[in-house]
Amino acid sequence: MLLHIIARGKIGRSPEAELVDRYLKRIAWPTRVTELPDRGGNLPAVAANSVTVALDERGEALSSMELAKKLESWRDGGKREARFLLGAADGHAQEQRDGADLLLSFGSATWPHLLVRAMLAEQLFRASSILANHP
Repeated sequence: MLLHIIARGKIGRSPEAELVDRYLKRIAWPTRVTELPDRGGNLPAVAANSVTVALDERGEALSSMELAKKLESWRDGGKREARFLLGAADGHAQEQRDGADLLLSFGSATWPHLLVRAMLAEQLFRASSILANHP
């Protein structure tokens, strides 16, 4: 299953970008990152048989093990792609929130978007490692 991070804003060459790359390279599953402008620009077309996760402060806070179980369930259920949407500073449009299969939160604190991208990459690495029975 493809793990696809779709993020508003450009990460450029930054310490956060290096951290994201470090974690994504360690994931055994295929990964992709798509960057969109802060405003405008269309989301990539939804692939058939995919699941959409919108990162949202009002979403569900999952432990690493719970996220791993979700990924396992989607993978074993034949999902081809898990799309992780990171919005701009003002979050997601209501349409995107309503269309998501899961609203995922990293807690009630406000995090910088570049740091959230790194945190998501790390959690995807951790979840895939859990599923591979790595410590």
